[in-house]
Amino acid sequence: MMPTATKDLWIQRPRPRPGARLRLLLLAHAGGGASAYRGWADAFPEEVEVCPVQLPGRENRLREQPHERIGPLVGDLARALEPWRDLPYALFGHSTGALIGFELARHAERAGAPGPVHLFASGRRAPDVPSRQRDLHALPDGEMIADLKELGGMPQALLDHPELMQLLLPLLRADLALTETYTPTPGATISAPITAYTGAADGKVAEEDARGWERHTTAGFALRTFPGDHFYLFAERDRVIQSLTADLRPLVAAL
Repeated sequence: MMPTATKDLWIQRPRPRPGARLRLLLLAHAGGGASAYRGWADAFPEEVEVCPVQLPGRENRLREQPHERIGPLVGDLARALEPWRDLPYALFGHSTGALIGFELARHAERAGAPGPVHLFASGRRAPDVPSRQRDLHALPDGEMIADLKELGGMPQALLDHPELMQLLLPLLRADLALTETYTPTPGATISAPITAYTGAADGKVAEEDARGWERHTTAGFALRTFPGDHFYLFAERDRVIQSLTADLRPLVAAL
């Protein structure tokens, strides 16, 4: 039986599909919220119910304290997902969202709970690949914003909006701390297949970094490359959704 809640704090359900056979949960980038995936729910076949995840500290949860460490966040998110495990689910996470998705899958396996049938890791180096940039979360505001502009780690429209940036700085710091303090477990794997999605001109994620996700699954691995930079999935939205639909089709057929 599917959850009846349509106003769940964590899981948004913009288009409920009672006949769905698979649920696709979407995790956004650092500083991003569920609205990053606005319109995606309408673009998938009826067998797939698309549910963006809304983490604390953003959009309609702006007054809540964002997490600064991945362990507590994953624990809270796992508990929030319990009513939504009535269907098999896949995870698509972009950038920070990919790392959260990976650790969420590991948490499920350790707890003996249903894990994802597939992880789509977008715009993120493999968990065991160290960052090539300095840590940003403790820098002064101006220095942190300047580095984000140079690295291309945030949408330019946001970086060029000073008032909005000031409002979002606490969330950005928390999200950056989430990944910059992350310590990978050596040899950590999940039993779900992983498909890495990446932008061909992503200055933050080299192709070899994306291919490194293969080391973190005991199942299959694939790499999908799209035109564009770190935020390729916005400019190439239709192509990304077509690719995801194709990748999900055999999963749905096997259910």
